[in-house]
Amino acid sequence: MTDNNDYIPPKVWTWDAESGGKWASINRPVSGPTHEKALPLGKHPMQLYSLATPNGQKAAIMLEELLALGIQEAEYDAWLIDIGEGNQFSSGFVEVNPNSKIPALLDTSTQPPTRVFESGAILQYLADKFSVLVPKDTKGKAECRNWLFWQMGSAPYLGGGFGHFYSYAPFKMEYPINRFTMEVKRQLDVLNRHLADNPYMAGEEYSIADIAIWPWYGDLVLGNIYDAAEFLQVQDYQHVLRWANEIAKRPAVQRGRRVNRTWGDEQEQLAERHSAADLD
Repeated sequence: MTDNNDYIPPKVWTWDAESGGKWASINRPVSGPTHEKALPLGKHPMQLYSLATPNGQKAAIMLEELLALGIQEAEYDAWLIDIGEGNQFSSGFVEVNPNSKIPALLDTSTQPPTRVFESGAILQYLADKFSVLVPKDTKGKAECRNWLFWQMGSAPYLGGGFGHFYSYAPFKMEYPINRFTMEVKRQLDVLNRHLADNPYMAGEEYSIADIAIWPWYGDLVLGNIYDAAEFLQVQDYQHVLRWANEIAKRPAVQRGRRVNRTWGDEQEQLAERHSAADLD
């Protein structure tokens, strides 16, 4: 590994397990399980296996929003998957998500149980199952899908791009930080222009598009991820800040973002959730 501008890629890449910064110990160039371990199962219809990263928060917030709507069939157990310890490479987790990424959901109300992986797929699955949190009209539904998939395509530039090189890389590199900062600010401008004319991402209705985008871009402008609010001059994105603060006040959002959280303020932590009382 080199920390200067003289790096020349070899003719054939080989894996250096020591490179990669903070998450180097869990990154590898192959898939599949590293060890045998079954996943736990609780008593509720929905079994969530996750961690309170932005992607993990989406699923927990969605489930809490469903419960807030009185949909008891969305009651769930949330089991901690500690990605720093490699829990996502257990045989049981790989059966639910062959890509070994959180979150993963098992719907045990179906026979056989239905596995759902990828956070966007989880949001869509639950919205379709319970017919909520997506506009009913064709235009609104299309707009909701537009922004849901915008988040799926855009957030890797924020997380794996900007977040990695600004916060997690083993040393600071000007070129990638500049490259991904430019892109993140462009994305924030896209959101700001849209939210100038719309209270929520799909228009007048709060939807799964907001649930998908808020843990990444809402928490970013609120200063809760990457400690980069000043660096990114988030005060320039007033409409995003308005939207982010409004959603942050939702009780289901406040509850869901705590699920499977094991860091930060102790009052905000909840490693596992098996009852609504766990969050009270």
